[in-house]
Amino acid sequence: MKVFLDRLTGGYANPMKDGLKWIGALDRLSASSRVCIKPNLTFPVYRKGVMTSPTALEAIVRVLLDYTRNITICESDSGGYNRFSMDKVFVATGIDKLKARYGVRTLNLSGEPSRTITCRCGLRSLAVPLPITLLDETDLLITMPVPKIHMNTTVSMSVKNQWGVIQEPAQRLKLHPYFKHVIYAINKALPPTISIIDGRYGLNRSGPLEGDPVALNWLMVADNIFAADSTCCRLMGIEPMKVPYLKFILQRENIGQIDFNRDYRDFVCKESFHLKRKWTDYPGLLAFNSRLAAYVGYESPLAAGLHKLLYKFRKCFY
Repeated sequence: MKVFLDRLTGGYANPMKDGLKWIGALDRLSASSRVCIKPNLTFPVYRKGVMTSPTALEAIVRVLLDYTRNITICESDSGGYNRFSMDKVFVATGIDKLKARYGVRTLNLSGEPSRTITCRCGLRSLAVPLPITLLDETDLLITMPVPKIHMNTTVSMSVKNQWGVIQEPAQRLKLHPYFKHVIYAINKALPPTISIIDGRYGLNRSGPLEGDPVALNWLMVADNIFAADSTCCRLMGIEPMKVPYLKFILQRENIGQIDFNRDYRDFVCKESFHLKRKWTDYPGLLAFNSRLAAYVGYESPLAAGLHKLLYKFRKCFY
C-alpha cells in the first residue's frame, strides 16, 4: 500500500500528478476508463475545512484529461433532515462550470437508478440502495475528502466520504445506528477506489459542518482508503484505533506496511485535533447511535416539534 504526501505551496497541480504517478494510478488508465470523482460537498456554499476545494477538483480534472475524457464529478443531495439539492451546490461552488470548460460531467446521484446491496449487522440484514452509476459503470472511483473532526463519528475522511453515495438523506438518517457496518459494506461494494485528501484546510473541534478551520497545506494521495485514513489520523494527532468505526474496519483489513514517498511525520499538525461537543450536539449523537431515537427525531410525528425546540437553542446548520 502506498501513500504520497506533499506540500501545496505551489498549488494542487504538481502534487496531484506526482501523487497519482507515485501510487501507479495513471498507469492503469486508458481512453476508455470511466472515472468518478466523489468530493465532500456537505454545505450549500464552499467552507474551508468543511468541503473539498473546487480548485482541487479542477486540478484533478486537468490531470485526468491527459488519460481519459470519461470523467464524472458526483455527489448526492445533502442536509439530512434539512435536505438541499446538490445541483444547486454545483452551481454555487462553480463546479458546474467545469462541464463547459473541460467537458466533464457533474452528476447528482440522488436522481440516478439504484441497486440494493445487503449489509449484515449482527443478526440483522440491511438493504442499502446505491447508484448503479458507481456500482456498474465506473472503473475507478476517486474519493476526495477533507480531514475533519466529526461530532458523531469522531473523524471524517476517505471511508466516511462514501456515506454520501447513499442517495437519499432520509435513508442515511435511518442507517446511522448501523454506521460502522454499513459504511464498511459500501466501500467494499464500490469499484477500485483511491483517496486524494484535500489537506489545504482541516476542521478541528466540531464537525462536519462547524468548527475551527486549520491551515494544513498538504495533499495526500493513496492507493488504499483504509491506509489513507489511518495515516491521516496520525497527522491529526489521533490514534486510529480509538475511532470506533475505523477500529471496526482496521480489525478486518490488514493494511500491513505502508510505503511512503517521504517521512509522514514531517506533516503531523502541531495543533492536535480534538472533539469538543456542545450540549446541543447530544440529541443528534443519541439519534446517531439509537434506531429508536433516530425514528423519534427524524420520522415520527414528534420530529418537527423536536427540531423546532432544538433550533431555539441552536441555529439550523443550513
